[in-house]
Amino acid sequence: MRLTFACGLVFCATLAPALAQIPATQLILGFRPESARKQRTLEARFDAALRKENLREWMQWMTAKPHHLGSPFGREVAEFIAAKFRAWGYETGLETFEVLFPTPKTRLLEMIAPEKFSAALREPQVAEDSTSGITENQLPVFNVYSPDGDVRGTLVYVNYGLPQDYERLEELGIEVKGKIVIARYGGSWRGIKPKVAAERGAIGCLIYSDPRDDGYFQGDVYPKGAWRNAQGAQRGSVADMPLYAGDPLTPGIGARKDAKRLPVNEVGKIVKIPVLPISQADALPLLTALGGPVAPELWRGALPMTYHLGPGPATVRLKLEFNWKLEATYNVIAKIRGAERPDQWVIRGNHHDAWNFGAADPVSGQVALMEEARGVSELLKTGWRPKRTIVYAAWDGEEQGLLGSTEWVETHADRLRKSAAVYVNSDSNSRGFLNMSGSHTLEKFINEVARDVIDPQKKIPVFERARAARIVNGSPEERKEARERSDLRIGALGSGSDYTPFLQHLGVASLNLGYSGEGAGGSYHSIYDSFDHYTRFGDPAFDYGVALAQTAGRVMLRLANADVLPFEFVSLGDTLGRYVTEITKLADSMRQETAERNRQIQEGTLHAYFDPKQPYVAPKPKPEVPSLSFRPLHNAVAKLQESSKHFAESMNQLNRAGRQLSAAAEESLDQVLLGSERALTRASGLPRRPWFKHQIYAPGLYTGYDVKTLPAVREAIEQRNWKEAEEQTALVAQTLEAMSREIDRATKLVRGSLGR
Repeated sequence: MRLTFACGLVFCATLAPALAQIPATQLILGFRPESARKQRTLEARFDAALRKENLREWMQWMTAKPHHLGSPFGREVAEFIAAKFRAWGYETGLETFEVLFPTPKTRLLEMIAPEKFSAALREPQVAEDSTSGITENQLPVFNVYSPDGDVRGTLVYVNYGLPQDYERLEELGIEVKGKIVIARYGGSWRGIKPKVAAERGAIGCLIYSDPRDDGYFQGDVYPKGAWRNAQGAQRGSVADMPLYAGDPLTPGIGARKDAKRLPVNEVGKIVKIPVLPISQADALPLLTALGGPVAPELWRGALPMTYHLGPGPATVRLKLEFNWKLEATYNVIAKIRGAERPDQWVIRGNHHDAWNFGAADPVSGQVALMEEARGVSELLKTGWRPKRTIVYAAWDGEEQGLLGSTEWVETHADRLRKSAAVYVNSDSNSRGFLNMSGSHTLEKFINEVARDVIDPQKKIPVFERARAARIVNGSPEERKEARERSDLRIGALGSGSDYTPFLQHLGVASLNLGYSGEGAGGSYHSIYDSFDHYTRFGDPAFDYGVALAQTAGRVMLRLANADVLPFEFVSLGDTLGRYVTEITKLADSMRQETAERNRQIQEGTLHAYFDPKQPYVAPKPKPEVPSLSFRPLHNAVAKLQESSKHFAESMNQLNRAGRQLSAAAEESLDQVLLGSERALTRASGLPRRPWFKHQIYAPGLYTGYDVKTLPAVREAIEQRNWKEAEEQTALVAQTLEAMSREIDRATKLVRGSLGR
């Protein structure tokens, strides 16, 4: 048969006359024309099988009780999902791991001066929320992986608690050593806040939800509106996740019952100081009692008070004690064995555990995945079988730090390195716009999928609606690109969901998909993340749940059925060029800013704002930024872009010639493409965090969920470690050269069929 693939570089622009009669909209990346026609017929049948009433029914059942890791109903939810998959014809099992999950036995927060106040630390029942009064097995407001502690100290307000916030406090003559800090949620992942506070010498950390970011400043609060009410609080993990994901006691190995575990007191990712999340209602008396300088303008939230920094006179006591115990995770793993290439796996996942009821996070994504899987099972009844093996997973323990997915990946690492082609993730979902993030080798592919899914509200392709949103709401550069670039640029992945062990530990090409933007609200990680809240404010008709099933379902069906995996490298080369330009500009801007700052200090024209009642600390000069050479990276990117161009041209030449790949060559090409993302990893990992192997994408050491691209080089620059920046520049360049060699291997296979 002829092998005629849609190609990313010059998509449809140079196709042979023999293909001219096929509309461009009918071509699918990775498919021969005749295969593409069959695939579109299959997808139409898949769409017709989807039923949104199933999503509503399953969500209502799954959110009836708290179903967090270790809860009785959590296991029932896993068994419920597994039973569905079995009924749909999947080979299904529950895979169990034993992980560390400390839960609180003592939580005390009180202000002991200048007046007395005891924090409630609870979210009250709301009459309009039918599950908010269910207290049995309900997790209280706490941060998991806080240590035990009983500390007393004066309070300091530290804005979002980021490194730059402490630099500003230092300029204002305010130290946090020996004190308790209070930070507002936002600006970074929550675990960064106690991490930085401990590094600065603080003895305790409070994190509160300010209404400017998450409350009445944004809109009406629950139950009248969707936003977080005064008593609402955000639970969550504060483990140092940028060190490694998964069970804190078993880094790098699966947390089986007989696994060798670290002693709790030797676990580096457990934060060093006690930390507790609180509501705005509990934070207001503490913040009102602060004195000291008035906070800088950008630090001021929306509470009805003047924001002061402290320290004191507010003095607080924070006491926390935990039950340090192991709990069982229950991962649901369901498979359809591939008919032609069973050793190539396409994996789809969403977690099922929640911080209590979890309608939005994660059940909105989980029920969409289930309906997607049911739709695929309807195709099986017609006699269809996928070429590749399809794996569906419902993960447990995601909320504590990607526990279920990471332990599964670490346990099956050798098999996954060999067989895992792509991992497709989702999490929360609501009304709005399609969000696409992931490996840039899949950028062309996912854009193509987005053009084929119709938005349920606007009745236009979700691609066009996402483009319109960028034109309206994006930065000037994003608006320009949305108008002029043929594809939407997808985001890079940091962390915060179950793609992390696949992409950043093993180097499996990954996508993260979901809809959002119009399902506003502040129910995140509260007891009000409920069926009632979601069906009023999230996706009331479950139209976007079906849209997610259609989107991810097409992704899975195309990856499973493609004649050759639909990887494309031109987008990767373009994106890498941007990343190298960014770090070059970062170093240049730091050099200029440092020189200018030091000049002003020397001339006496730079003065820190200070309170006359506080000791004045003069600004200190910073070491000059040396001239760094990024030539190795620029050269490596240029070579990768050239290799990508040659691969794209070879695919187009194959199309024009009407040639075919032999079955052996097709299989060989597939294997090269399947493993290509692995070339972007290094066995030694990133500096000081070897678990993270990927050299292009990683969560930032001081951002957590947010991505750092080219992390080894970028973070060395940000930390002013110039020697390491030069060393990592050379190593990352070698990584890009290895990727170029993989692309060249793929090109050679295609050219072999052209007789070249």
